[in-house]
Amino acid sequence: MSKDSVHTAQVVEHPPTTGTPADAGDAGYSKDLKHRHINMIAIGGAIGTGLFLGAGGRLHNAGPALALAYLVCGVFAFFVVRALGELVLYRPSSGSFVSYAREFLGEKGAYVAGWMYFLNWSTTGIADITAVALYTHYWSFFTPVPQWVLALIALAVVLTVNLISVKIFGEMEFWFSIVKVVTLVAFMLISIFLLATQHDVDGYKPGLSVITDHGGFLPHGVMPVILVMQGVIFAYAALELVGVAAGETSEPEKVVPRAVNSIMWRVGLFYVGSVVLLALLLPGSVYSADESPFVTVLSKIGLPAAGDVMNLVVLTAAMSSLNSGLYSTGRILRSMAMAGSAPKFTRVMSRSQVPYGGILLTCGICVLGVGLNYLVPSQAFEIVLNVASLGIVSTWVIIMICHLIFVRRAKAGLVTRPNFRLRGSPVTEIATVAFLLVCLGLMWNDPDVGRKTLMLIPVIVVLLVAGWFGVRRRVVQEAETSQDVTQ
Repeated sequence: MSKDSVHTAQVVEHPPTTGTPADAGDAGYSKDLKHRHINMIAIGGAIGTGLFLGAGGRLHNAGPALALAYLVCGVFAFFVVRALGELVLYRPSSGSFVSYAREFLGEKGAYVAGWMYFLNWSTTGIADITAVALYTHYWSFFTPVPQWVLALIALAVVLTVNLISVKIFGEMEFWFSIVKVVTLVAFMLISIFLLATQHDVDGYKPGLSVITDHGGFLPHGVMPVILVMQGVIFAYAALELVGVAAGETSEPEKVVPRAVNSIMWRVGLFYVGSVVLLALLLPGSVYSADESPFVTVLSKIGLPAAGDVMNLVVLTAAMSSLNSGLYSTGRILRSMAMAGSAPKFTRVMSRSQVPYGGILLTCGICVLGVGLNYLVPSQAFEIVLNVASLGIVSTWVIIMICHLIFVRRAKAGLVTRPNFRLRGSPVTEIATVAFLLVCLGLMWNDPDVGRKTLMLIPVIVVLLVAGWFGVRRRVVQEAETSQDVTQ
């Protein structure tokens, strides 16, 4: 009997005491993630490339109203994470929402959830290595180095870190998050000082006049704000990482509620607060998609060294996001592989209890991103951001559908809801799903990238259907094997 078969047998023979179904993909993991790791992973998930780099181009296109877009998307993002948190406390799993989709939607649901999440993070990984290359080009020393070379170096470094152990991953994310939080707080304090003292910023006097004198709250109308919504949703991607990481902590019932509940005020403080301050300091037209808006401000107040420091921090944020993507997809793919819906090699664990097969598969897709940086370096970030949005929206929709079915089963007395709950069911789930689908549909109004992205949906559907027929026999065989073990 193979090592994975032994793990499967162990899980099935000793199911959770709550009577909830076990997931064979949870076997073999260490429980080395501590409360501080989970808490900071939640913060890291809420502060990433989407804010540090993406906010510049969005401020340029949408103006100060971007703050409202972040707030609205943040509320729905909180609903998603709260729903996932309730499912985690019902049954912690490293397979996270893929495991819950398997329970509430069947193997087809788990298959779709897993591969769309893989699409999300593999393309996000491309966005992250692209961001690293863009940040590095900020320094003239690296300007002669091709963007694709810098992207490849970033990928190699993060891959090495991720393959060591989950404890090292947790430590890296802990310190990455500390750096991001401290830096954002410092930037906000500097911005408040500039506002209080009316210190000149590149010829502009900070305050409401910066907004009113340059087109107001909606300088380009409502449509640009609507069009940036899918990009804002991308900024919140990784919040669901808390659900994956909970499978590798010894006390999920203690750490998950705290981490999830703190997300809302972080959204308000870091995202909405930062964008409001940026809008009060400089007109949206000054910001650019090619440079972090934080670097733009600090460089224009006569502190170029501060811009260098900030650029190093946002580079760290991109590396952190890439690190998280490799971590989460490795666990998700292993959960799928144990059920037969992902390649067999993605179920393989290292001696340090790292599912390196899935990590290497995601890394392989990111290598394609290196090629994208070689072919279209100026468009690489926006292209993959929009494709990643498809994966994010589908993942969040599946989480809400799973929670809706979970609540219905709880009302029927089939399962027991934990005390930590998403309130307002089923209105909350339905409203969130409707909002996400509307944001997706509105991408059609963007003829350059958004419309082309939506046109990929039929292609993705065809690939998913073809893939399902390719793995269907193996899924049935794995299910039969699991049944034989239990008998």
